[in-house]
Amino acid sequence: MCQNPNELSKNPSHFESSYTTEEPTHRDLLWEEYQNLIEGMRFFDPHIHMVSRTTDDYQMMAKAGIVAIIEPAFWVGQPRTGLASFKDYYSSLVGWERFRSSQFGIKHYCTMGLNSREANNERLAEEVMEILPLFAYKEGVVGIGEIGFDDQTVLEEKYYRLQLELAKKAKLPVQIHTPHRDKKRGTERSMSIALEHGLDPSWVVVDHNNEETVKSVLDQGFWAAFTIYPFTKMGNERMVAVVEKYGSERIMINSSADWGISDPLAIPKTAALMKQRGIPSEVIRMVTYQNAIDAFSKSGQIDVADFEIEFQPDPNAKFHGNSILRGGQQPAISKNSLLIQ
Repeated sequence: MCQNPNELSKNPSHFESSYTTEEPTHRDLLWEEYQNLIEGMRFFDPHIHMVSRTTDDYQMMAKAGIVAIIEPAFWVGQPRTGLASFKDYYSSLVGWERFRSSQFGIKHYCTMGLNSREANNERLAEEVMEILPLFAYKEGVVGIGEIGFDDQTVLEEKYYRLQLELAKKAKLPVQIHTPHRDKKRGTERSMSIALEHGLDPSWVVVDHNNEETVKSVLDQGFWAAFTIYPFTKMGNERMVAVVEKYGSERIMINSSADWGISDPLAIPKTAALMKQRGIPSEVIRMVTYQNAIDAFSKSGQIDVADFEIEFQPDPNAKFHGNSILRGGQQPAISKNSLLIQ
């Protein structure tokens, strides 16, 4: 059931308990019964934090038709205390996670950035800004993100502006994190600053939108991304209503699945619901696949041939001596058997 529109601007953070706990309208819609609606479709998730997910998630995602993903640099749940932590984390996004994803037939890209929460540690933020350009030019990096505001502090604005300038210099798209609290003001502020820095709105993806922000984002020429995430962002019934009202132009869907209560199958499930509600297949394809490609391919890093042609992962491949598919395992195994062999 949709939230009261007056409540939509609150968007609590992952730590707050003020979100609605209303029961969903359609408890009878089981994923197992609706998977056939999206059979043969491809999906691109432009915002998912796979460092927080398991190999089981990768197996389910591949089975559901997800062929490519973008993993934005983000806050990992507790503050990092030193520059080395950032170095190792950024290295994992262009290294281990990229390899791990490939072993399940999913193409992995990432965006690099200093997240808004840790921008408030000025000493560490200054050090991170020194190394960020070293990672912005790595293979597979398709943007600067996710950056923007959390508590909308002076320091958050300072490092947001610096990273917008880095994006301009590196000729990379920008992925904006809009705040959980006071979202409308934060979204407008994010867009205004981006325009002030001379960024073309078509190079900027404004993420975590809701019904309160979408019109302004689209009217100003930015990409409007929606996160299908329980309680704190958007449910997929609400997403269906948004697409019915605004269509598919410059709108994309993501899961933002991370260490919180989230769903890495948010995109295919939303596609199935859209199909069930009568939204045309081409509209579904645009908001769950093509628009993400169009927005982030400006980086010059995305070649659709890398994921539109099915390939079989090499079970013998290793990354720094470590493997995923140990002992010749296949990337997908049956979970229906009592026996684990």
